[in-house]
Amino acid sequence: MKILVVSDTHRKDDNLKAVIEQEKPFDMLIHLGDAEGSEYWIPEWAGEHCMMAMVMGNNDFFSKLDRELELEIGSHRALLTHGHYYGVSMGPEGLADEAKSRGCDMAMYGHTHRPFLDLVDGVIVLNPGSLSYPRQEGHRPSYMVITVRGDGNLDYDQKYL
Repeated sequence: MKILVVSDTHRKDDNLKAVIEQEKPFDMLIHLGDAEGSEYWIPEWAGEHCMMAMVMGNNDFFSKLDRELELEIGSHRALLTHGHYYGVSMGPEGLADEAKSRGCDMAMYGHTHRPFLDLVDGVIVLNPGSLSYPRQEGHRPSYMVITVRGDGNLDYDQKYL
């Protein structure tokens, strides 16, 4: 199973559309917030057979998306959130604690516009970065591809435009 993970596109969708076309076929698209209205079109761009998991970000003012989701990904249970409620700008520890308290061994977030992948207190914590307004050194738009292997384990591929 191939999963495309994006965040913080802020309705500047040219890079998102390009990544979708470049990475097809994939089985699931996860958007970790701040789509700013594009959440209505993303499923069409991804294709009718693509599973969707999208959460609301701090700039999704009129969105009907969930604030958070929990889902099974391979042999892992993941908490999906934008991250602003957990102080991720100061570090991922609060989010890792929340995930752990819910029985999740993985947490995905956006908000910081910086790619991140690490094990934090036993929880896999990841952020794909931003496709529209990257803030890490070099300012390259970024996203992540997760591959679920047959044994349920995951491979992570941080990618840049």
